[in-house]
Amino acid sequence: MAETVGSLADKLGIAELKIYHMREQARRADAAPAFRAQCHAKLAVLHAQRDALAAELTALMRAMGAGHAAAAVYRQFKMYNDPAYRA
Repeated sequence: MAETVGSLADKLGIAELKIYHMREQARRADAAPAFRAQCHAKLAVLHAQRDALAAELTALMRAMGAGHAAAAVYRQFKMYNDPAYRA
């Protein structure tokens, strides 16, 4: 798996926000029926994407719990604002 627990959790949070806002649009009483139908279709896609992310996170956590995967650690090497890297 190329994803980390943190990146999957971040993507899940973003997916939930998109679902919330798309649901709001799908329920708008002042919107045209065609627009609301389009929002409902998009909502179904967002739910499928969210469910896939949740399944991937669950699989990663199970693999880590069983010792088949380890948490990846990515070090930050920031070069900006460091005078040593200025030419």
